[in-house]
Amino acid sequence: MQIPESTKPRLVIIGGGFGGIELIKSLGRDNPFQVVLFDRHNYHTFQPLLYQVATAGLEPDSIAAPLRKIFEGYNDFYFRMAEVTKIYAKENSIDTTIGKVSYDYLVLATGSKTNYYGMEDIQEKSMPMKQVPEALDIRSKILQNYEKALFTEDPHEKQSLMDIIVVGGGPTGVEFSGAMSELRKHVLPKDLPEIDFSKMNIYLVEATGKLLTGMSANASEKAAYYLKELGVNILLNKSVKSYDGDKITFADGETLCSQTVIWAAGVMGNFPEGIRPESVKGHRLLVDQNNLVEGYYNIYAIGDISLMISEKLPKGHPMLAQVAIQQGKLLAKNIINSKAKKPLTPFAYYDKGSMATIGRNKAVVDLPNFKFSGIFAWFIWMFVHLLFLVGFRNKLTTLINWIFNYFTYDRATRLIIRPWTKNDEKKQL
Repeated sequence: MQIPESTKPRLVIIGGGFGGIELIKSLGRDNPFQVVLFDRHNYHTFQPLLYQVATAGLEPDSIAAPLRKIFEGYNDFYFRMAEVTKIYAKENSIDTTIGKVSYDYLVLATGSKTNYYGMEDIQEKSMPMKQVPEALDIRSKILQNYEKALFTEDPHEKQSLMDIIVVGGGPTGVEFSGAMSELRKHVLPKDLPEIDFSKMNIYLVEATGKLLTGMSANASEKAAYYLKELGVNILLNKSVKSYDGDKITFADGETLCSQTVIWAAGVMGNFPEGIRPESVKGHRLLVDQNNLVEGYYNIYAIGDISLMISEKLPKGHPMLAQVAIQQGKLLAKNIINSKAKKPLTPFAYYDKGSMATIGRNKAVVDLPNFKFSGIFAWFIWMFVHLLFLVGFRNKLTTLINWIFNYFTYDRATRLIIRPWTKNDEKKQL
């Protein structure tokens, strides 16, 4: 693995997401640890904008930043692109696809993966959107379907190729559905005038009685109103039972046909083997107020995989980027204090609000003291997302793409670079 020995204690961090990135940044360039970061990709992904890659609004390099570039100039820092397969807590070591490594402190910041709720057919036939490769697969499949629809004579198959079903009424499902409706209206008819896209259906399916369940009633109602304006068919209180690649069946017996089902219905914690079962609850790791995993003295968990239960939060914190960022920032301070035998600061989450965009000039924003929607919310959404993108180049290219798309009603990245096939291997990322 070629990681040199050091006189400093070794801090191993698994995961280059929001939490892992913030932890290392908060430790600073010169800190009392040798920091080793593992991730199966060599880049950080800005996941809130993955849907724009999937709908041809942005290229992947607009929302991804090389991890080595982010930490260029950090002393005694090492990145290794590898998958961590198992934790050996008694030995203070981890096993990876490139070998074993020991640690003095271990931080799990591995985030979440798609939750299929035990439905193997859904996992096999639907398309998730948690990583850049998955977003590119969605983009390719959608565009390939329309190319195929050009020469398909069977009316049922043509409709099945055109229609899209999005399962999950959270921000990802809402934003993807809105983006697809604008693609249907402004872009696809120009590219493929031989196809009547007025017959294309976009379905947004939600198992509960409202969209954006984590946001206010006002946000939910406005999102539904905007989506209906854009021609999206919203199906509430619909639980998926099965999907065979063409027909999706709901718990009430009703069916819809589509060869494209986007699964955005839920996530669950994603962490390596080796953690004792008593420390796991609901696919998340039980942690104390300092993000220390219960039952361990030097293993921490932050972000989506951490479950910090309290009277106010019996189900833990929401699985949001802001939670991971705040926990990463505080854990940097607490790990330094722990090494120096100083008091630790308990974590207290500050909710900065939630937001979702539905389309051009349409968004909803919930702030602690204000709730609003419309074009002003849309500008706020754009500003916040640009602010949190990693790297000046990413901010600039994303802004240029957004300006281009806004004034031209176009999507310049509708390219089938890597064709999707049914035999593509699906992996939990």
